[in-house]
Amino acid sequence: MAEAHQAVAFQFTVTPDGIDFRLSQEVLKHIYLSGVTSWRKRFIRFKNGILTGVYPASPSSWLFVVIAIMSAMYARIDPSMGMIDGIKKNLPVNGYMAIQTQTMLSAILFSTGLWISLIFILRQMLKLLLSYHGWMFEPHGQISRSTRIWAVLVKIFSVRKPMLYSFQASLPRLPVPRIDDTIKRYLESVRPLLDDEQYSKMETLAEEFKKNPAPRLQKYLLLKSWWAPNYVSDWWEEYIYLRSRNPIMVNSNYYVMDLVSMTPTHLQAARAGNAVYAMLLYRRKLDREELSPMKVFGIVPMCSNQMERMFNTTRIPGIETDSVQHLKDSKHMVVYHKGRFYKVSLYQGGRLLLPSEFEMQFQKILDDTTEPHVGELKLPALTAGERIPWARARAQFFSQGVNKASLDAIEKAAIFMTLDDEAHGYDRQKPRSMNLYAKSLLHGKCYDRWFDKSFNLIVYTNGKLGINAEHSWSDAPTVGHLWEFVLAEDIFQLGYTEDGHCKGEVNKSIPPPFKLQWDITQECKDVIESSCNVAKALAEDVDFYGYLFEDFGKGSIKMCRTSPDAFIQLALQLAHFRDKGQFCLTYEASMTRIFREGRTETIRSCTLQSTKFVYAMEDASKSNEEKLELFRKAAEKHQHMCRLAMTGAGIDRHLFCLYVVSKYLGMDPPFLKQVLSEPWRLSTSQTPQQQLCMIDLEKHPDCISAGGGFGPVADDGYGVSYIISGENRMTFHISSKLSSPETDSYRFGQNIRQALLDIRALFSQKKNMKL
Repeated sequence: MAEAHQAVAFQFTVTPDGIDFRLSQEVLKHIYLSGVTSWRKRFIRFKNGILTGVYPASPSSWLFVVIAIMSAMYARIDPSMGMIDGIKKNLPVNGYMAIQTQTMLSAILFSTGLWISLIFILRQMLKLLLSYHGWMFEPHGQISRSTRIWAVLVKIFSVRKPMLYSFQASLPRLPVPRIDDTIKRYLESVRPLLDDEQYSKMETLAEEFKKNPAPRLQKYLLLKSWWAPNYVSDWWEEYIYLRSRNPIMVNSNYYVMDLVSMTPTHLQAARAGNAVYAMLLYRRKLDREELSPMKVFGIVPMCSNQMERMFNTTRIPGIETDSVQHLKDSKHMVVYHKGRFYKVSLYQGGRLLLPSEFEMQFQKILDDTTEPHVGELKLPALTAGERIPWARARAQFFSQGVNKASLDAIEKAAIFMTLDDEAHGYDRQKPRSMNLYAKSLLHGKCYDRWFDKSFNLIVYTNGKLGINAEHSWSDAPTVGHLWEFVLAEDIFQLGYTEDGHCKGEVNKSIPPPFKLQWDITQECKDVIESSCNVAKALAEDVDFYGYLFEDFGKGSIKMCRTSPDAFIQLALQLAHFRDKGQFCLTYEASMTRIFREGRTETIRSCTLQSTKFVYAMEDASKSNEEKLELFRKAAEKHQHMCRLAMTGAGIDRHLFCLYVVSKYLGMDPPFLKQVLSEPWRLSTSQTPQQQLCMIDLEKHPDCISAGGGFGPVADDGYGVSYIISGENRMTFHISSKLSSPETDSYRFGQNIRQALLDIRALFSQKKNMKL
């Protein structure tokens, strides 16, 4: 095979005259360029490490300090107050240097120490400024003088253009709330869900817990918060995600959709070529820290820690717990198509392949008519089923030979992509199209996604895209950040030719994709089939309903002078009450990334205020003014809870960590046991939009994403994801289980639609307000 010969840097032949060596100059050239690229990356990382390490100062400020100290000494002023002389006396090379040289070296050492001290002081001052959260609790449009001064100071301290990780050392640690505050907020959150007798029992459990063992558990938690960068995140990743032995497909992984109304090309290989190239441009920016850190209101930086493991990352199964394997770099990707795996090199001659070259490689895969190896077709189903059988199979069948080499290629790949053999996407003429699209992204056929990879890029035959993301390494906004970049780069920067192909020349000498080899035994095939059956049962039980809500959007809600998120959350409470005739524990994800290594906190959206509003909406005797007043109180309460969650004063992460400590100490407090056993029958999440602001939605209304979604969290509950797209559109993704007689995703979706319209009607009736 031609590629086999190209892969050999030299050949030799034994002749009667000796050994005849023949070097391949082309391969040696590629080896040389590959080495240069590797060293260039190391240098960039080293340089970025210095720039990030001295932020908010700059390396050039060291020279300024040295010159200032030298100038002062030249003027016979000792700014060190004798420290330079002390350094000079203790120099180990006194006998080998002239007096002037010793003085200069001592001054440089003192200047360096002073410079490092100043950096530390500046960093601590910035951390102190970022610990102020009063700005978040001020009424909209009413900014106090102290907050204005604070904002100016933050801008001054971060005036130098930051790199991606520049703020990491300056971000404050997540604070540990007081036990009394957490328990008080918890009891308030469950009051509308419990009758008087149940609430009294819970109060008793809470009081007993406050006396013992809460104080002891809190001390250990405080100790961890002083020692670790974040007292929650490592335990959250381990115990919520990695230690779960249930399938991660549907239960944990989530999906992200393509643009709703626009498909820039219908050629599968071409769309894949641009998407992969855009992802690798993003990875390059990530490696070079050229991406700007995300900021709240353009002022407060957010933690960028989650972005580090976006590429070259795989979840590795284990018997008791999984682990996350992340590589610093990877030079290949793996493509799955019709039951076959292909390894595709990302570089040629030390450069990244062009989109047109990626298209050529992917087209070769699409044109390949060879059959999968025995057992290869459903091999990815191992990642879709229970974790323990997969861990055992990995150790037994994939620890040596071609199976190990091929599995390594998958797990060490920068990107895993599926060239799907189906067409999906949203079609207005086909109401069920979004449902099928979502289910395909969420679980596919249960054996055509490698669910352990940090994310799967999925490309359909009609050119539509999507992502299935593993949840342990990061939360949805991180993947959303990547996705916005990819879509914007694909449409506005890379583009396509008139016939839909990728732009650019093609180097046809690039070695073709390498088909991975497998040796699957019958015993292994049985495990694969068993995992596939488990996954299929799970997938077939998912009841999904997705729809675009275009009656109104963010623009109309803002005219009501309320938060769009609060508006939607209250509509969800009203819809759920109409759907089931009762309230339930409601989960809304909120980010805590204004803290170092922050992830999420829970907003308990079902409150006393929201239930009073819902009851009023269902009471025909209540006037419109009464309903509006209750709505405003409920919305204000929701906003306040959002702010508490974002500033580290939430309920659930604190109680979760207290529970973990209690288990380490061999305790089983009844209060914590009860709290953590309560099911979330309504789990909700808002997909962030326009994190990068790379797409002007007013100029390009077709470039609106449908967001993404996730599977149901409770057997008898709903999972609801929504995205507020532009001024006049919202998209809802609703999931539940068909096996539950209490849920129906379509019915709940219609209830949400009607609840939104009914709440808007309250404002429309007030002074004939036009919304």
